[in-house]
Amino acid sequence: MLHIIQTALELGCIYSLVALALFLSYRILNIADLTTDGCFVLGMAVCVSSAANGHPFAGLFLALAAGACAGFVTAFLQTRLGVPSILAGIVTNTGLYTINLMAMGWSSNVSLLKSDTVYSLFRQTGIGGSWYTIIFSGAIAFLCMAVLRWFLTTRLGLSIRATGDNPDMVRASSINPRFTITVGLCIANSLTALSGGLAGQLQRSADINAGTGIVTIGLACLIIGEGVIKGRKSLTRNILACLVGNIVYRFIYAIVLQTRIIPIEGLKLMTAIIVALAIAAPAIKDNMAISARARKEGRRSC
Repeated sequence: MLHIIQTALELGCIYSLVALALFLSYRILNIADLTTDGCFVLGMAVCVSSAANGHPFAGLFLALAAGACAGFVTAFLQTRLGVPSILAGIVTNTGLYTINLMAMGWSSNVSLLKSDTVYSLFRQTGIGGSWYTIIFSGAIAFLCMAVLRWFLTTRLGLSIRATGDNPDMVRASSINPRFTITVGLCIANSLTALSGGLAGQLQRSADINAGTGIVTIGLACLIIGEGVIKGRKSLTRNILACLVGNIVYRFIYAIVLQTRIIPIEGLKLMTAIIVALAIAAPAIKDNMAISARARKEGRRSC
């Protein structure tokens, strides 16, 4: 049981950055950014390749930069070339497959079995004992959450939030929505790439197919977190929901792996169903309310 808790916490902290990125792009900017899958692998490829060459900490910063570049390409396609947001993400995601192979030396996977990682170096400090991976991953996750929380209260951050709420009002206020969308997507994809870099160094490998379904899992974790954290919605609560949702999801995932309640092959199908139902819930609720109102009016007329 302790192993399950440790696994859920360490993976929850790492993958919370993906949910944080989707919170920024999907919830704040109201953009369906499908660059996530390829960008996750991009960060993993760049970070693991850097660690293989003896620079594990530099790899984290390179992953951030690479993710920002991927976000810029998606934003450029969307804001400058008029490509719809979903298609812009698909186009960038397709191109990233080749870029990721290039970053891994034209190999489909890279191993770090004989190289130091940020986790192995942190373990040498003796901090945290057997919980060192959770402490390191949690510190980075909380740092990113705190910085994003602060950034979204700055003038530029408020402009980004306003862009997602009402782009026309933003234009009327002499704010360029192209710029705010570009900044938002660059930050979101840099967080996704950082998550990929941490995951790659934790598992000591990078694989070209590691990002498959990441966007669906990230959305599921975001929705689960928003459901777990009740009460009046606020920026802090929404950001914390990214972490809480990931920990809950990873805890469930670890239990399923241990108990075999659901076949492992069916876990992503279950995740997809959860996301679909959660996204469709408001429309389903409205339709049920309309149907109930129509039945009441029908009874009165009789």
